[in-house]
Amino acid sequence: MQILAALFIEGMDLKTVGAATHIDLTGVQFSAPAPSEPPLTWAPHLIVIVHAPEGDPGFGALEVVYRRDGEQIARNVQPLQVEPGKFSYRLVRGEIDFETYGSVQAHCRIDQGPETVVPYTLLPFVTPSD
Repeated sequence: MQILAALFIEGMDLKTVGAATHIDLTGVQFSAPAPSEPPLTWAPHLIVIVHAPEGDPGFGALEVVYRRDGEQIARNVQPLQVEPGKFSYRLVRGEIDFETYGSVQAHCRIDQGPETVVPYTLLPFVTPSD
C-alpha cells in the first residue's frame, strides 16, 4: 500500500457519482490561529488517502507520529484494509499540546515504509472584532 496524500482539513464529504466515489475536502490548511492563548490542546483533523495496487495483500498499519523540533509528542497507529486495486482513507485526530505558538510535523507511513511529512503551524490567537 502507499500513501497518495495527507492533509489537515476542516471537513470532508463523500458522494457517489455513478460507480465512482468522490471525496470533497473543505478547509485544507497548513496553519490556523489558536482558539485561545496558549497553553492549549489542539486537535486538527488529518486525512490520509491510501491506495493498494493490484496484487497487494491490502492489509497494513497506518502510523502517524507528530513531532516538534524532532521530538515525538503524539502518536496514532490504526489498521488498514484496502481492497487491492482500490483507494481508501483514514482520519487521524491527534491531540497536541502547545505551550506556545509554533509548528509540528505529522510523519505518516504504512508498515515502516517511506514517510509523508505534513507540517502544521499554530498561529497567534486573534481577538474577535465586534
